[in-house]
Amino acid sequence: MASVKFAVIDVNDFLTKKQSADPELAADWSKLEELYNKKLWHQLTLKVQELVTHSSLQKGDNLIQLYNNFLTTFENKINPLSLVEIVAHIVKQYTNKKEAITFLEKIEPKVKINDEAVALCKVLQGQIYLEHLNDLDSTEKIIEQLEGSLEDADGVTPVHGRFYKLASEYYRVRGPVGKYYRCALRHVGCAGGGAELPAHERRLIATRLALAAVIATDVYDLAELLAHPILESVEGTEDAWAKELVSAVCRGDVAAYERVKPRVPHQELHKADRQLRQKIAILCLMEMAFNRTSAQRKLTFAEIAREARIPIDEVELLVMKALAEKLIRGHIDQVGGVAHISWVRARALDRAGAAALAARLSAWCDAVSKADVLLHGAAPDLLTA
Repeated sequence: MASVKFAVIDVNDFLTKKQSADPELAADWSKLEELYNKKLWHQLTLKVQELVTHSSLQKGDNLIQLYNNFLTTFENKINPLSLVEIVAHIVKQYTNKKEAITFLEKIEPKVKINDEAVALCKVLQGQIYLEHLNDLDSTEKIIEQLEGSLEDADGVTPVHGRFYKLASEYYRVRGPVGKYYRCALRHVGCAGGGAELPAHERRLIATRLALAAVIATDVYDLAELLAHPILESVEGTEDAWAKELVSAVCRGDVAAYERVKPRVPHQELHKADRQLRQKIAILCLMEMAFNRTSAQRKLTFAEIAREARIPIDEVELLVMKALAEKLIRGHIDQVGGVAHISWVRARALDRAGAAALAARLSAWCDAVSKADVLLHGAAPDLLTA
């Protein structure tokens, strides 16, 4: 039986040729050779991570050759997550993206001892499926595989930001809008609240988040986005409408929405106008209930119709919708034309909302204190009665 011969990689020969062929990086190639011969794997890994980002190696298949002729000889000595971080640069040089997927699939079992490394390997595959192969089904499978495990992870790992970027781009293309909004917001959160992103990307994400927040039928806590620093990127620009739009919808302010709507250059908003008006009306109802004490939350249909700017015969359906979405609790008096609201779902508060809540808590504390004094004074009479 004929024996199978495997090609022997001569690392020193490869590195020596690189020193001669690439004078600009000659010192770096020499350092790699020194660290490799001394078997200083950690220092060697750090040097490789630095080298793969160098501009002169981004051309052609330089990084693929680096992997085939050098990294393969000690990849089992590299920290698994660090290996995949290096591979993330290498895989970009595959012109045939299906070969790039195959390459990543071969890397996966090599890093299986590290869950983060495996997750990053899958995220890189997902990016190729989505951005280059337009294979949305394969992208979806990867997102479904990783979603639960990453959400259960302790703390935020370096993989989370990349995963949420992949998921947000997928949901932006396929929907639903609500999932895009939540994933994009998490992606921005992993990027230091957007501070680590380029200015143009921050502004683009800010406008996309604003549109998604108002259009999504299952997103009602818009104050969370209003308080986020990402919206600061549109202030003083032609995209300033984004923050104004979110603010108007968040308050349930129909008049403010009407003023900002003509400045929004995106057809998605205009197509969703009808359902958005119902959402604004619901948020208006929630705002009305929040701004009143529990003893004053008896809202007449006429009051709701006036504030939300809807026909009075649509008020009952509006309140029922809010009840069904668990945004409020209470009951409807059809005969009296009154909505009794006992609870409003918790939301993020702006400064004005927080100040109003603080004032209400202060008033409640005063009332409790007065009741305590009254009870203390009446206690002797009650006990001797």
